Amino acid sequence: MLSPTEAGRPKPAPANPQLIDAINQIFALFQVNYHNQYFSAFGDNTKSENLAKKLWLSKVSDFSPDTILKAAEKIIAESEYLPTLHKMLNACRAVGMPAGLPTPRKAYQEVCNKPSPKAEQRWSHTAVYLSGRDCGWHFLANTIESKAFAPFSEVYQQYCERVLRGEEFTIEPPQALPETSEVPASKEHNQQQLDNLKQLLG
Repeated sequence: MLSPTEAGRPKPAPANPQLIDAINQIFALFQVNYHNQYFSAFGDNTKSENLAKKLWLSKVSDFSPDTILKAAEKIIAESEYLPTLHKMLNACRAVGMPAGLPTPRKAYQEVCNKPSPKAEQRWSHTAVYLSGRDCGWHFLANTIESKAFAPFSEVYQQYCERVLRGEEFTIEPPQALPETSEVPASKEHNQQQLDNLKQLLG
């Protein structure tokens, strides 16, 4: 069982005792519900089990103890298999999603359906707009969903985690419109280059 203080290895900051308790509880739940799989993974090796707990603790520390417990209960109710850390993190995100943040699927549909100019539209959450912007509006508009959803979802999940940590975001309007500012200048530049070339050739 994990404990807040362990001799021999000083830590830069003590772990939250409530988080440690939550990790111990979910591993106990997994042991009861996935008995054979659990002992197949850890056997009677307490050291191996504690290493797994420490890893999970470090990765789920952005979530509240209540979210961690609810995520474990969700997994147990929906899956017959002992979860990986990756599956646990996804369950924590689903359970602990802040108010106003849509699911990755709904966020993807939103960024694809909003008309341009994107920065002037009303968004369910700023993180949705920023995820679309970072992923690339052109990429999202010209790539089929089976190839575009996964990279978008990854960017969106990163923003969701930052929101969970208390970060706030704003939508800043674009500084320039390439359609109106760059194209005429480019034509003028090309004409000047052509005139210069004619002069050089006599």
